[in-house]
Amino acid sequence: MLIVKKFGGTSVADKERIFHVAGRCAEEYKKGNDIVVVLSAMGKYTDELIEKARDINPNPPKREMDMLFTIGEQMSVSLMAMAMNQLGVPAVSLNAFQVPMYTTSNYGSARLKRIDSDRIRNELENRRIVIVTGFQGVNKYNDYTTLGRGGSDTTAVALAAVLHADACEIYTDVDGVYTADPRIVRTARKMAEITYDEMLDLATLGAGVLHNRSVEMAKKYGVPLVVRSSLNDAEGTVIKEEVKVERMLITGVALDKNADRISVIGLKDEPGIAFKLFDTLAKKNINVDVILQSIGRNNTKDISFTVADTDLEEAVQAIRESGRFAYDEVKYKTDIAKLSVVGAGMMSNPGVAAKMFESLYNEGININMISTSEIRVTVLIEEKDAEKAMNAVHEAFGLAE
Repeated sequence: MLIVKKFGGTSVADKERIFHVAGRCAEEYKKGNDIVVVLSAMGKYTDELIEKARDINPNPPKREMDMLFTIGEQMSVSLMAMAMNQLGVPAVSLNAFQVPMYTTSNYGSARLKRIDSDRIRNELENRRIVIVTGFQGVNKYNDYTTLGRGGSDTTAVALAAVLHADACEIYTDVDGVYTADPRIVRTARKMAEITYDEMLDLATLGAGVLHNRSVEMAKKYGVPLVVRSSLNDAEGTVIKEEVKVERMLITGVALDKNADRISVIGLKDEPGIAFKLFDTLAKKNINVDVILQSIGRNNTKDISFTVADTDLEEAVQAIRESGRFAYDEVKYKTDIAKLSVVGAGMMSNPGVAAKMFESLYNEGININMISTSEIRVTVLIEEKDAEKAMNAVHEAFGLAE
């Protein structure tokens, strides 16, 4: 069997954990399996690099940030290879250049375009464990790029797809996918399995257990994923196209505190205005989520939407500098949170939104904006109410253990 294993930052945070991971991989290797390991930077090392950069330049160029970030994963993979060799298992570390892994040129949020697998296959044929840097790639200018926070998950799934791996295992500090963040909702329940679509929505809406683009890629290439703990041997959560268990009304609740709301007030109420506004943001590679457009009055309208907090400054600046459309003012609000319920079961069950809204009303929580799809309902609420709201909704839908 060929197995791709991805370990997050907490799994390789110190010497003890590095040797624990090395030992787990060595056990699989000794069973005769081919092993490819993808690693994130150690612990909070990426955060430390961000601090160092901003101490030098409060607004550092994205290209230089990507150059800096790649240090973290290179440290992880080289130390892991040393640990495996210390345990008597042959291993080799490879960075994005050495694989190589080609990406688009969007520094900070690049997308994988192509992976050359020859070097990895040669190393596997020589019975070495191959340890690859997650999160990073190389663009057409031979510059390092990064795939965005959590991008090591995407690296692992991409490698599993191109190598036609038999399994892709994502190891993290929790032992699977829960109905809600167990650090916020103590009664959250671990799921044995979940569909790609449900996991994609949960990941996109704030469930930090998986990078949303990794789920998107797994669905596209049919890569079976398992999320499990690096700290114990518990069975994890399987993510696949269809699940066998009877569909529950709601699969999970997600919370995103890293969203900000922008309101563009006094836009002309005419065709093409929404296109011009969102095209301006798209050209800056800024993703927009929950959108609300007011009913036109006095030939003007207001459009509100959410962006990631890391994109707020650039989004507001892009709107102000655009010149493609007239408006009265731009407002933004940062102390908000997105709360979402996700589940394929809601397609055949009316009343999900009403039940969610009732649970928030009972807690005295006001809703600012609402967005829905076939399998999710998302609301924008005050950040101070976020955790209380998540617990209330989780309980209302009977998701507790």
